[in-house]
Parts: sequence; structure tokens; C-alpha cells
Amino acid sequence: MSALSARSFHGLAPHGAPLRFATGSGEDGSLQWLLRRNRSMTPAQLVVFYLALCAFPAVIAGAFWLHGAPLVLPFASVEVLALGAALLLYSRHASDREQMLLAPGRLTVECTLGRHTDHVEFVPAWVRVEPAHGDHSLIELSGQGKRIAVGRFVRPELRRALADELRAALRRCA
Repeated sequence: MSALSARSFHGLAPHGAPLRFATGSGEDGSLQWLLRRNRSMTPAQLVVFYLALCAFPAVIAGAFWLHGAPLVLPFASVEVLALGAALLLYSRHASDREQMLLAPGRLTVECTLGRHTDHVEFVPAWVRVEPAHGDHSLIELSGQGKRIAVGRFVRPELRRALADELRAALRRCA
């Protein structure tokens, strides 16, 4: 697959060039869109960050414990556990994504939000692409009695461009 620039996901197309959301095309003419949450750390970096943050209060609490203040250690432990709970909640949605694969004869859409994954397959000739509610809402793909909303990880002002790109690709495929 030939990957397109990740800059296009954020609408930074150079010199007025049309926005492209497709992440690549396969040898069989398939197109793939991968839309993900913008995150600053990978899960491995998050673990290293948490361990580094745990080490600092542990050293300070240990020093206070050695100098006769044993109650600092339980409070530092509560602080570290609260931080761990917050980072755990963050990490549950750090890998949220929407993936669309348009292959000859089928459109596969997979939306992962937390631990829940929705998987829908469409025949490209029967797919409708329309806004779910209003101008800046999600994009709704529907057909054959199935529907799914995509575009959560695209800025609202760029969702129309994504919908136009999806429509054009579906027309070429059909």
C-alpha cells in the first residue's frame, strides 16, 4: 500500500490541493480510510510516563518515612493510584478508530470505541453517504437495512470533504 501524507487528516493540504483522507490503495484497486483519535502518547509511552510519575512521589514519601513521618507514604500511594485510574480511563479510548475498506464488490466499515467494535459490510452500489443530522454532524453510511455513522475523528469542517471523497470512490467502484 502506498501511504498518503498524514497531514491531510488535519486539513493541511499544500497550496489549495484537494484534501485526501484515503490512507492507501491496494493492488486490487481497494481503498482504505483509517481515522483515529489524535493522541500524544502511544500505550507504551503512557506506561513509561506513569512509572516515571510513580517513582518521584515514592522517593519523596520514602524520605519522609525515614525521617519519622510515616503518613506521607499512604497519601502518596493514594495520589499515584488516582493518577493511575485517570490514565487507565484515558487509555481505554486511546486506540479508538474508524476503518473503511473499499474493495471491489464490498465496503467494510469497522468502528472501535473503547471495547465496543461495530463491523458493517455494504455492497458499494447500494451505499448512501449523507450527514446524520445537520451540516457538521457525523457522516452516515446506509444501505441494505444497515447504517453506521463515521467521521468522529475528523474535524467538523472537514467531514463534508470526507463524505465527498467517499461518494466519489463509491461511484468509481460501482
